[in-house]
Amino acid sequence: MEMASIATIFVCFRGTASSSPFLPRLASRLHFTAFPLRSPSRKLMSHTLARATLGLTHPANVENPKICFAAKDVDVTEWKGDILAVAVTEKDLARNANSKFENVILSKIDSKLGGLLAEASSEEDFSGKVGQSTVLRITGLGSKRVGLIGLGQSPSTPAPFKSLGEAVVAVAKSSQASSVAIVLASSEGLSAQSKLSTAYAIASGAVLGIFEDNRYKSEAKKTALRSIDIIGLGTGPELEKKLKYAGDVSSGIIFGRELVNSPANVLTPGVLAEEAVKIASTYSDVFTAKILNAEQCQELKMGSYLGVAAASANPPHFIHLCYKPPSGPANVKLALVGKGLTFDSGGYNIKTGPACSIELMKFDMGGSAAVLGTAKALGQIKPLGVEVHFIVAACENMISGTGMRPGDVVTASNGKTIEVNNTDAEGRLTLADALVYACNQGVEKIIDLATLTGACVVALGPSIAGVFTPSDDLAKEVFEASNVSGEKLWRLPLEESYWESMKSGVADMLNTGGRQGGAIIAALFLKQFVDEKVQWMHIDMAGPVWNDKKRSATGFGIATLVEWVLKNGSKAN
Repeated sequence: MEMASIATIFVCFRGTASSSPFLPRLASRLHFTAFPLRSPSRKLMSHTLARATLGLTHPANVENPKICFAAKDVDVTEWKGDILAVAVTEKDLARNANSKFENVILSKIDSKLGGLLAEASSEEDFSGKVGQSTVLRITGLGSKRVGLIGLGQSPSTPAPFKSLGEAVVAVAKSSQASSVAIVLASSEGLSAQSKLSTAYAIASGAVLGIFEDNRYKSEAKKTALRSIDIIGLGTGPELEKKLKYAGDVSSGIIFGRELVNSPANVLTPGVLAEEAVKIASTYSDVFTAKILNAEQCQELKMGSYLGVAAASANPPHFIHLCYKPPSGPANVKLALVGKGLTFDSGGYNIKTGPACSIELMKFDMGGSAAVLGTAKALGQIKPLGVEVHFIVAACENMISGTGMRPGDVVTASNGKTIEVNNTDAEGRLTLADALVYACNQGVEKIIDLATLTGACVVALGPSIAGVFTPSDDLAKEVFEASNVSGEKLWRLPLEESYWESMKSGVADMLNTGGRQGGAIIAALFLKQFVDEKVQWMHIDMAGPVWNDKKRSATGFGIATLVEWVLKNGSKAN
């Protein structure tokens, strides 16, 4: 008998911990200019208590599953555990004249099983297409079960391997497996870099696939899965580092999902600010936090943002986190700006009709969730050479006697005046002042993310975000980052002639134009509040922020932003 030589590395991580959801932990480096969270006034305490207990709803203390990943070099037929999952392309299933697998790994497994694998794949018409899987309870191998997971034709992007990770944990959940191994039927042609990126994608898919947001359910099933071995993609410190990176990014994505999933009666602007403070507290070696209240925003002349916030009983909170590297200089300064509408009723132009999705408007802070999720991930990764400002103008768009009316004129902090012809085009009004603030931090590049327009969803559908930027260089950087993350972006034009529809008779501009080209016009509006010397990109993520099938947030944008920040840091060095 041939003895398997085993080289193993272990990386264990769990998703974002929800053991103390939405409670800030303060550190000495934090400074607050908005509200004293350590010792709030009696009035603030009673107001916060009243809002936080609306409906008597609190997120439960749920501990997300912990998975230990190990990269191994071992004979797959000797691996011991619950499920051996073999990822196969359509080409891997080719048979010879004797109906035997030509693929070495499949042939080796099948011979140990007396031809059962070939027989079962034929009977179940398994062809290796994406989404296909078949699992057999077997004897003759070290594992209790063997599964075939389809990869489709030769995969060339991270997406199929992320889907592989998700598919494997789905199989593990259904069979209550605690240990799983994943092996590619064909990995010998992969370069060293491809093996690293493949392992990263598989691990990310598995962590995100096993996550379920059960904080608002009275009962929730627990998963038995505890370990995943990745076989055949190598071992060593580089792979260990890549698996840790997958855990760091995934924890940021899970945090972003939790923020978006949280109902608006729980996640108010003030609570969103507390979550930002908690990030700065947890990673106080690299983060500082500043939270501005309405009075301080008024001193900065943020009339556009405050106009949106005026109707709500929940006061606005302007969030500014600053990341600085733990050592060495910051040679490039970046800003990430996220739309932070924790609920959007539409205001006096209230959302009505079957397609208005008012019941989902808790996700209108998806841009801020992407920004804060990125901050959480970077707090763990701690990149060098880069300073990053995370900015969110958090508020609600509600209806009351103090609220902004159609026809009102508001003045942004750069002095430009805006005639509000539609109160449901509020996100761009909050972003206007946030972008001016970001430029004033002396940054060189800004990316803003927002669930801004239904027009972008009509144009690109539910899984692709629209990208607008006058900078080809910035577009190249971000698209390279998205190629690594697997998130889908599509660049749309900033057609200047469309600005004609935004001219006002009484102010510098309207806040909405005609029905045609709505996403482009919204981007042109934002452009009015960005310094021409700053490279700027707007990402309209109204489509991919939410998964209708799963009825849950996606955490879109975080993986791309983390990759983009890291690349900027490495260039600076």
